[in-house]
Amino acid sequence: MAAREQAGLVDAPRDPTPLGPREVEGRTLATLISTGTELNAAYLGSHFPATPGYAAVFEVERAGAGAGLAPGEVAFCMGPHRSWQRASVEDALPVPPGLDPLWASFARLMNVAMSTLTTTTARPPQTVLVTGLGPVGHLAARVFMLCGYEVVACDPDPARRAAAERAGLPRVLESVPLRDPAVTGRVALALECSGAEAAALDCCRAVRKRGEVVLVGVPWRRGSDLSAHELLHGIFHHYAVVRSGWEWEVPRQPAEFVTGSMRENLGAALRWLADGRVSVAELYAPARPDEIQAVYQALLGRTWPRPAAVIDWR
Repeated sequence: MAAREQAGLVDAPRDPTPLGPREVEGRTLATLISTGTELNAAYLGSHFPATPGYAAVFEVERAGAGAGLAPGEVAFCMGPHRSWQRASVEDALPVPPGLDPLWASFARLMNVAMSTLTTTTARPPQTVLVTGLGPVGHLAARVFMLCGYEVVACDPDPARRAAAERAGLPRVLESVPLRDPAVTGRVALALECSGAEAAALDCCRAVRKRGEVVLVGVPWRRGSDLSAHELLHGIFHHYAVVRSGWEWEVPRQPAEFVTGSMRENLGAALRWLADGRVSVAELYAPARPDEIQAVYQALLGRTWPRPAAVIDWR
């Protein structure tokens, strides 16, 4: 990205340093566009040039002696949008055979919700509320449903609600049902994935005593005239535990005496995508690398045919 709302392909040299014994590299097969982070922090950002992207799938062409991956294997890494990836073996996960590389890139978005899954005190079959059904919220709702929670999902966008219903979510609503005693006061965990102040307040009002409200969606900009007092009132009188849903709270690698890791969560996400437990067919439309400017602009204007875009580099 050379400037605000200006994206394109540029020639760039590959890393000239020798490949390390625990490194792999190869041609990119797919990269996923994160609509929240990339649009708000990069495409509409103020620091240029920028090289966005954090979910890549590539075919290994060269591997260090201790890498554990062989040429020809397909791997996932948190690489940017570029035609060639290099990663340490600690940061590269093998993609299960047969899994479409475009689908495999969604493991990164599933990992966002799985960090909350790792850290929450809520346990199945308690009720989980998800507000905001963009790609992250949609996958969050499905991950928690798969783990045995009773999931209530909300979004004002009818297309997003329809996609969630087709994915099998049992209760999809336009807004948080604050007057429904079957939900309000019974929610053990609310994942706020929209970044909207009003949704965060609704989450605080819906949770049970000492229920958690996890702010997964980034509040990129002010979206309402709600006051801090209203939010504080909701937190205090509903005994809510409010915290960030920052995915990096979970350690990147497994470690002794520590519960969970991003690597384990990403590995599970890849397996669930491969065995059919999670389908992302309706979440994205593929695009060519040379379409990148039009893709970002369409995602920004919400005219892209699906909630997300995956760049197919093949």
